Amino acid sequence: MLPVPAVSAPRLAGVLASSVASLQGVANPFELPSVTSAVIVLVDGLGAANVQARTGHARFLASRMAKRDVIRTVFPSTTAAAIASFATGRTPGEHGLVGYRVLDAERDRLVNQLSGWDDGMRPETWQRAPTLFEAAGAAGIASYAIGAARYHESGFTHAVLRGAEYRPAASIADRFAVAAELIADGDPALVYLYVPELDQAAHAYGWESDRWLTILEDLDGALGAFEARMPRGTGLLVTADHGVIDVPAHRHVFIDKHPELLADVRHVGGEPRCLALYVEPGLGDDATAALVDGWRAAEGHRAWVLSRDEAIDAGLYGPVAEEVRPRIADVLIAARSSIAYYDRREHDRRAEAMIGQHGSLSDDETRVPLVRGGAFTRA
Repeated sequence: MLPVPAVSAPRLAGVLASSVASLQGVANPFELPSVTSAVIVLVDGLGAANVQARTGHARFLASRMAKRDVIRTVFPSTTAAAIASFATGRTPGEHGLVGYRVLDAERDRLVNQLSGWDDGMRPETWQRAPTLFEAAGAAGIASYAIGAARYHESGFTHAVLRGAEYRPAASIADRFAVAAELIADGDPALVYLYVPELDQAAHAYGWESDRWLTILEDLDGALGAFEARMPRGTGLLVTADHGVIDVPAHRHVFIDKHPELLADVRHVGGEPRCLALYVEPGLGDDATAALVDGWRAAEGHRAWVLSRDEAIDAGLYGPVAEEVRPRIADVLIAARSSIAYYDRREHDRRAEAMIGQHGSLSDDETRVPLVRGGAFTRA
């Protein structure tokens, strides 16, 4: 059975929308009180299970995170889809960023949704939804995004952070210093602060590594210090785009060992925990169904194998626009056990060195914290 949360389950897509509503003094899904300013810290790769397993090293986060302070991210549980939903309040099926490597059918190519933007795939139109930063601006609320300088002019930033004034800052400490300056004068402000360091360390060393733990401790300390000096009437939220699991090399599964499962596959997209297979144009429904059956027979004991229609009907992408439908793979293989899928036919095989992984439907990947601080602290 697919682990699909109830429609009413609290979702990442509601976090920024509720924050904007709190600045306007109106009711919102997360019942946030009215505030003068709101600071939302999104920590890439910090799952609820990751926090719960390291409470002694994350005392600020652990002290604020009860069972009710956990929400669900999107499917696939990957940064491009999740942050786009956070920034727009829409599902991947609506905003159009439906994975990591996705088919651009018009040009018959796979495109990395984080770094592959070009004139053939304009971020202003490929990401179809207006952002909540734009909505805040229209309501007279100043919006800011704080992140590393290298992201300032990226295609992904243009796709999902439209309407926010970007403020570059190098380190975690520098970013919190910029946030403190933005809320110091007491004028209404919506501040988004992005922390990629934990995800980067998890990919390179694993989330159970000392390197990851050191960054967690630094972040937790910075959060506590920042909250202590926030002006009265400022709300703080800490959330994430996805969690992380470690997959050692002996748990890699090489799909090219079974060429019969790739015979009618034109493109292998997605990522190691959630493969996205796009079939040859014109392949009939019966042949596609046979491909799904073949993958289920081979991998159904350790992965969820779904056709595009099954994934959409299950609500995994939310409502799906017709323009977005071809971007979703014909066949999806979402790892259920602690494995990662790789294709050794790939020209660039550097991804096989990654330890920390995400993208699938497991609780460790899809449950993320929503920690409240300042004026948002639960009574």
